[in-house]
Amino acid sequence: MCECCHDKKGAAPAVLRWTDGPAYLPLLTGAAQTQGMRCGRVDLKPGEEVGTHNTGAHEETLVIVEGAGVAELAGAPMRIEAGQVLYVPPGTPHNIRNVDSPRLRYLFIVAPVTPAVRRPAP
Repeated sequence: MCECCHDKKGAAPAVLRWTDGPAYLPLLTGAAQTQGMRCGRVDLKPGEEVGTHNTGAHEETLVIVEGAGVAELAGAPMRIEAGQVLYVPPGTPHNIRNVDSPRLRYLFIVAPVTPAVRRPAP
């Protein structure tokens, strides 16, 4: 395997199934599998939420694949639905709630922001 696909820390290409499993399904968990990125799938039943949290110095992308709900970013609510992508900047408190869909399903991707890729604020 070439150096571009397999580094000395053990990260290697992977294909993972995300459609089956528990309501919270970690897929890539960081060190040993990646260079620091994590991802997984979340299923929320009506009335469920993940709880307010933030990812520190990591940025996060949510891909809404089924249902609809409300995302609260830094206390500001916004409607989300299947077919949308939500970006959460580093250090932003956020929560995802399923208000009334039979199931709200999304994939999350969390990646560290390193000094080499940080852009100055506009």
